[in-house]
Parts: sequence; structure tokens; C-alpha cells
Amino acid sequence: MQRVPDRTDLSAMAKAKEEKKARAAAATAGDSTKSSADRFALKRRYPRFTLDARVQVKMFQDGEFKSCWGRSTEIGQDGIGATLTGNLTTGEIVTLEIPLPLTPYPIKVRAIVRFCQGLRYGFEFLTMNESQRDTVRRVCQYLASRQ
Repeated sequence: MQRVPDRTDLSAMAKAKEEKKARAAAATAGDSTKSSADRFALKRRYPRFTLDARVQVKMFQDGEFKSCWGRSTEIGQDGIGATLTGNLTTGEIVTLEIPLPLTPYPIKVRAIVRFCQGLRYGFEFLTMNESQRDTVRRVCQYLASRQ
């Protein structure tokens, strides 16, 4: 039989929730000068490394296939940042073609738009085979050694 919380339990839960909100607000209060991309960077699973490469993005919009070009700004094992000529929305699924150092051909990978600010976009890689994952890992190690 499940116990029904009484008033003291509920007020303690409410107080704990308010304290948690206050701690979260205090933690982000000093970050007002940082962009949302900088704050998001703190939550990344893998570090990002500077990469300037021409990127092609293919997407399905308004009932037709479209593509746009841009320049990558950074790459990590789980995603890439780029400045693009096209217009994408957060949550949109795209195909990226990325020429990487150490590889003779561009990698082609599906990704989801996770961040959008003006012409700047952040993508999370979705489907990568083991070979692509290994290539991106090696490129990140190479870029890390150069920074």
C-alpha cells in the first residue's frame, strides 16, 4: 500500500525544490555575459577542436531536397559546428558532407540540428559507422595535438 504524503512531507519537498532552483539560478547568474553556445559547451561529452573546412548540408524542406554550403568552425567526436548559407531549424535532420584532414574523401553522415543562432549551427552526429567514428576520433586527436 502506497503512503500518502502529509503536509510536512509536501512542504519539505517544496522547500527542497525551491532551494534547488535557487542554486541553479546562482550557478548561472555569473554566466550572463556568455552566449548560449558557451554555456552549452560546458555540457558536452567530448571536447571540440577548431576546424575550418567547407561543409555541404543536404536537407528535405517544403517537399523537396535542398542543399546549402558553409564553413565548419569546430568539431568533436559527437558533432560539429558550422556557419551556413541556408536556413535550418532546431531538431531538423540533415546529411552532412565534411572533408576532414587525414582522409582522402569527405565523410557523409546524418545529423540533427541541436543549436541555431543566426547563421551559426550546431549538429549532433546521428548515424556513424565504426569506420567514420574512428576517422572522426583520429581527426580530433590530430587537431588536439596542433592546438
